[in-house]
Amino acid sequence: MSTRLTLSLDAMGGDNAPQMVVEGVDIALARLPQVDFLLFGDEGRLAPLLDRFPRVKGVSQVRHTDSVVSNHEKPSLALRTGRNSSMGLAIDAVRAGEAAGLVSAGNTGALMAMAMFALKMLPGIDRPAIATCFPTRRGESVMLDLGANVECDADNLVQFAVMGEVFARNVLGLEQPSIGILNIGAEGLKGNEAVKNAAATLQRTDLPISFYGFVEGDDIGAGTVDVVVTDGFTGNIALKTAEGTAMLFGQFLKEALSASPLARLGGLLARSALNTFRMRVDPRRYNGAVLLGLDGICVKSHGGTDALGFANAIRIAVEMAAHGFNEGIKRDLAHLSTAQRTPRRAAAG
Repeated sequence: MSTRLTLSLDAMGGDNAPQMVVEGVDIALARLPQVDFLLFGDEGRLAPLLDRFPRVKGVSQVRHTDSVVSNHEKPSLALRTGRNSSMGLAIDAVRAGEAAGLVSAGNTGALMAMAMFALKMLPGIDRPAIATCFPTRRGESVMLDLGANVECDADNLVQFAVMGEVFARNVLGLEQPSIGILNIGAEGLKGNEAVKNAAATLQRTDLPISFYGFVEGDDIGAGTVDVVVTDGFTGNIALKTAEGTAMLFGQFLKEALSASPLARLGGLLARSALNTFRMRVDPRRYNGAVLLGLDGICVKSHGGTDALGFANAIRIAVEMAAHGFNEGIKRDLAHLSTAQRTPRRAAAG
């Protein structure tokens, strides 16, 4: 980055906050020295931590509040009473233009509700979508929506495709990401009307989008496409299934390598390879789900992450802000809207 950039952080959000937040900022600064931070939270708890991390203290400003949105608080209640909470104030800093984006490891439902209310939606976007990165055989891919919308129509899926494509270009650095719609089969006749109509729209668009077609569940891990588009109901199930399978596989591997003295010796000899494997599937490397479609950058860190995972969420927010992520979405959606109106006017004439 050629200029400095400011992020606002919900310093009290997450199971291990605020220590995890401050340590995460310290890790992030090693790669992002041109970022300043607004830390919203209890100054009495933050001050001693900042004294331990002078590098963080030098680029951070603390905005005191002793109000916190709890992990179990209902979104409706947080929306009514959480305006002066660490989460609410971090969101307001983005709305007021004090910060280019925000990161929170707090209550997901509350963050979604409060961010939608304060930041509003981007022009041309009907609903927000939760997106995150997945490890694949080819590297990484983006998947959305992961739970914000239980039911979606074709227009929602097309909007998700545009947002996912811009995300993949900005965060993953892909020049022309490929896009696929998750379906029960690759054949064009399969699926409900929403996925069929969305596919038809993406096939005929003149946007610089590389639309692959339909993909199935096993294509996610294979990395068949760079962006997997689906509704929030299906996406959330796919996400939780993948997480559960990874945990199961890890447990089986651990049990197998400790089953006997010979197995333990084998594990010791394979330590280097196992460390490489562990690093590649480490969920902290992919921490940071983005609430796409909001008129402001909002990144949701996993509530149980550690400092390394929170640092990755910060990195994602910085890359989106530095590359003008939302401006890219606005341009593509405006182009798509114009292209869709043209055949409608012709048909009407």
